[in-house]
Amino acid sequence: MAVGVFDSGLGGLTVLDAVTKAMPEVPFVYFGDNSHAPYGVRDADDVYNLTTAAVERLWEEGCDLVILACNTASAAALRRMQESWIPSDKRVLGVFVPLIEALTERQWGDNSPPREVAVEHVALFATPATVRSRAFQRELAFRAIGVDVEAQACGGLVDAIEEGDMILAEALVRSHVDALKRKMPDPQAAILGCTHYPLMQDIFQDALGAEVKVYSQADLVAASLKDYLKRHPAMMGKGEESGFLTTGDPKKVSGNATQFLRREIKFRAA
Repeated sequence: MAVGVFDSGLGGLTVLDAVTKAMPEVPFVYFGDNSHAPYGVRDADDVYNLTTAAVERLWEEGCDLVILACNTASAAALRRMQESWIPSDKRVLGVFVPLIEALTERQWGDNSPPREVAVEHVALFATPATVRSRAFQRELAFRAIGVDVEAQACGGLVDAIEEGDMILAEALVRSHVDALKRKMPDPQAAILGCTHYPLMQDIFQDALGAEVKVYSQADLVAASLKDYLKRHPAMMGKGEESGFLTTGDPKKVSGNATQFLRREIKFRAA
């Protein structure tokens, strides 16, 4: 029954929280590769190797379906994994597509040609690796035409959030928004392209202005996953228990995660 949720660190807990609330009957196993976080400063080969190792560990836990709740892994590794690595009886899904479907007002599985959409100017806030991959722009081009995307690499933000330094995190958000608005003064929509960033959504919204629609991923991914499992019930794995795995120090990660979600979380060594 279990479904795996993977992230380089704690950011994927925002996705885990949403999918758990949407599907309380489903066991979820969370894997945080905290000893190698953040992924956003690593090259594509490094991200691929770390991501495949984590996914294999979740398969060992009985999770035939794994959600990459890490935008960097989704951007830099997922396509390569799907083309040549994932066996036919397993599935690995990313977090970009539900977000883009919401932005372009498409239903899941709508493969019609790209068309004009209401939003023309989009700000993308993401890790340096996600920005370099241009995966968001590539997926968007499959669905929409005439959309101008300005990407801002938010260096240092994941580290500040992981360390619980919210004063620094707020300062970084405002600095990165200022940098983006120098390049695109009037975005209509903003994408928070990292699962850590929803924790700072109010700050992003305040810095961008009330007229900018801010999209984050957790609830969109939860709705998409629920729909996917209705259509593919066989992808529920053999695992029966929820749990939390980390490559970092379980005690330290548990403490940070408890603060992160405001409920007790206990990680065990992966």
